[in-house]
Amino acid sequence: MVAVLDLVTFLVVLKSACCAQPRPAQDKISPIINMQLDSRKKMLTWTYTRNVSHQECTIDTPTAYSATVNPQVTEDHTYVCTFPNSVLHRGANLTVNVTCDGVVFLQVLTFANPGREGSGAVNFSCLIYNVRFMNCSWAPGPAAPADVKYRLFWASRHEADAECVHYILGPTGTRVGCHFDQLGKPQRTDNYFFLVNGTSRETAIPFLDFTPFKAVQIEKYNPPRNITITYNQSHHIIRWEHPEIRFDLSSHMLYYELHIQTPASSAETNRVFQRGQDPNVYLMPSSTTRAKSAFRVRVRYMYNRLWSEWSPTQWFGLPEQDFSGALVGPVVGTAALSALVLKFLCKRFSVRRKMFPPIPQVKKEIAKALMPTAGVAWDEGHPPPGPQDPEDVVTLEATC
Repeated sequence: MVAVLDLVTFLVVLKSACCAQPRPAQDKISPIINMQLDSRKKMLTWTYTRNVSHQECTIDTPTAYSATVNPQVTEDHTYVCTFPNSVLHRGANLTVNVTCDGVVFLQVLTFANPGREGSGAVNFSCLIYNVRFMNCSWAPGPAAPADVKYRLFWASRHEADAECVHYILGPTGTRVGCHFDQLGKPQRTDNYFFLVNGTSRETAIPFLDFTPFKAVQIEKYNPPRNITITYNQSHHIIRWEHPEIRFDLSSHMLYYELHIQTPASSAETNRVFQRGQDPNVYLMPSSTTRAKSAFRVRVRYMYNRLWSEWSPTQWFGLPEQDFSGALVGPVVGTAALSALVLKFLCKRFSVRRKMFPPIPQVKKEIAKALMPTAGVAWDEGHPPPGPQDPEDVVTLEATC
């Protein structure tokens, strides 16, 4: 009986050993397939062959930038990781890390920017101006072929990825910039994403990409408006208004440079920096502006270096009536003093008497001798012809 039980046990063990299913080989194969990178959108995509319980993706670039994000899944079961703050044109390593059936799988995609070195665009910059326009510019790379054709793509948080519509051409017909006249509704949190790639029949052209541009930091303002300068007998009061700007910012986020040129000032002492106010006012003591002075002002966002152009120069100084009053006083005083002195001298020395002495009287006896009257009949009661008694000469003193 014991022998029979031992035989049954042996047969059961043998059957289990013979019929046991081996562990599938695919359990050791990564479930990650179709891993691809869209370098323009900075988007990594892939799919799975099996269900996973944990997943994440990581990017590492030569610029020491590293980021890890959780994937999103689309309706067609494609998994997506986006790295908007990365710079890919120098290359990158992208890793997907998942757990499947208790096993951890890593899959790495090494990305290199293909093309002839030095043929891609260089010196890229963008500028918002006149509130609603934007220009971007670049230069052809030093090794760019003659037939290179650059293309600019851009996007924002609120606008989908799109290509430039209005390219700017250089002297040789190469695209060297883009003009935007259809910027969307401004949002203070706007970030703009740019990428410039290129094509040529001669060689592949590497693309150029960037970290996001903060839109509020690339706006160049127009000069401050409505500058007025008034005088209150002690100070010149300088006022101006903020320029019209694209984004809604508080006044203290604007930074002004005031340039006040007086005859006594130097280049180092005539610059004043001031945060924005409501209203903008600067007081200048009249004692520092005895002569004609000049004022102009420019503005920028607090956290960038894009100054506006200077405002038109305003000339000011002490008001004209002050200068005339200052001159009239001494003139009138001098004239009055001169008159008093002249009057005194006239009375003292009788200038007119000196210049015009009186004519002496002629004695009556001499007059008769010179003018005889004998033999001439005259009407009775009438004086004889000839000089009559001389009138007394009266000398008038000049009263000056």
